[in-house]
Amino acid sequence: MKFCFDRFVVGLWSSARDHNIDAVLSCITGHGNRHKLAFVWAQEECEDSGFYCLEKEEKPIFLKRLEDLWGKKYPITLPWKNGQYSASNTLLIDTEPHVSLLNPVDSAIFPQPYKKPNPRDTFLGQTGELRSFLEGVAEVDDVPTYVKENRIGQPPITPSHPDWKYYEKIVHHFGKK
Repeated sequence: MKFCFDRFVVGLWSSARDHNIDAVLSCITGHGNRHKLAFVWAQEECEDSGFYCLEKEEKPIFLKRLEDLWGKKYPITLPWKNGQYSASNTLLIDTEPHVSLLNPVDSAIFPQPYKKPNPRDTFLGQTGELRSFLEGVAEVDDVPTYVKENRIGQPPITPSHPDWKYYEKIVHHFGKK
């Protein structure tokens, strides 16, 4: 995380409920580093799609709309000026591609979920695939172009996705084409 804190403005946006986030934060950032995050958003800042996950039918799909971040929908929690962040300089990282259904296609990456124990998994390590990818992101002015040219992790959900017929219903429900 030090690598990220040194190069980026980092926030945490979880679809978990607010009261469950502190334990996750300690795991991710280390004890006492919550203050280094620009914001911490929970399920309350997500959009409830009204639909459920295909893999876990009891799990609701919550969407993370980057326009809420860019437009400062929740201004009290965001320490920057309106318009400072946009599609060109924002990257959402999540293990669930469906959270980004309403965002521009190349505004997010979706690493595989971590399955412990896996001692051969170096994805998050200093020489890992994510670190290498983020080093590239730190050097560019246009994040979506970099994401498009340097695919990593799971593919985004687009019309070519095998489950598009299901996810298309969510997209249309919110009036996006």
